[in-house]
Amino acid sequence: MTTELVLAPSVLSADFARLGEEVRDVIAAGADWIHFDVMDNHYVPNLTVGPLVCKAIRPHIRAPIDVHLMVRPVDRLVADFAAAGADIISFHPEASEHVDRTLALIRDQGCKAGLVFNPATPLNWLDHVMDKLDLVLLMSVNPGFGGQQFIASTLPKIAATRARLDEHAARTGQRIRLEVDGGVKIDNIAEVARAGADSFVAGSAIFGAARADDPHRYDSVIAELRGALAGAA
Repeated sequence: MTTELVLAPSVLSADFARLGEEVRDVIAAGADWIHFDVMDNHYVPNLTVGPLVCKAIRPHIRAPIDVHLMVRPVDRLVADFAAAGADIISFHPEASEHVDRTLALIRDQGCKAGLVFNPATPLNWLDHVMDKLDLVLLMSVNPGFGGQQFIASTLPKIAATRARLDEHAARTGQRIRLEVDGGVKIDNIAEVARAGADSFVAGSAIFGAARADDPHRYDSVIAELRGALAGAA
């Protein structure tokens, strides 16, 4: 298992009126990545942000921008987000006409490539594309909206995915990150880590936990998340 544990606040729950300040503050408070949720009101029933917003926040941080595409079709947006400053681009296999081609396109743009699994999506897509992956993202809510409750049945799915990734790493030497997104909070992040995740998306748990007039508003919540992860080791 990858030893470095990554916290990736999702800007879906940030204050969009002051987004540059928000991403600077969470990174200064100790977050590792910025998670960027892209929804198209087609693949999922919500509409969020596009490449121009990603480009706007890129100068504010040096941290990786982790783009999650909840869109159909996928390929048209890959180059746009790569040009906008994305470091990691993940997508849902159901939303791509040719999963291998989309993964290759992401890597050809100089980004790391990820595949996203909804709670009811089977893991057998992994049987065919492991060598092309840098990250697997398991959704622990049904995608489309922030602030949902963690789906407990995701825990055995995390463990099953971890077993697949560890077997692949032992056989090939290729390490693939395992990220979880949806309802991750201080009171369950340790359980998610023990199941096998090494990267954690948290939106409302971070951005919703602090007062706007507090210059250190994210320090304590990120410290608590780190403390919970330390307890899971």
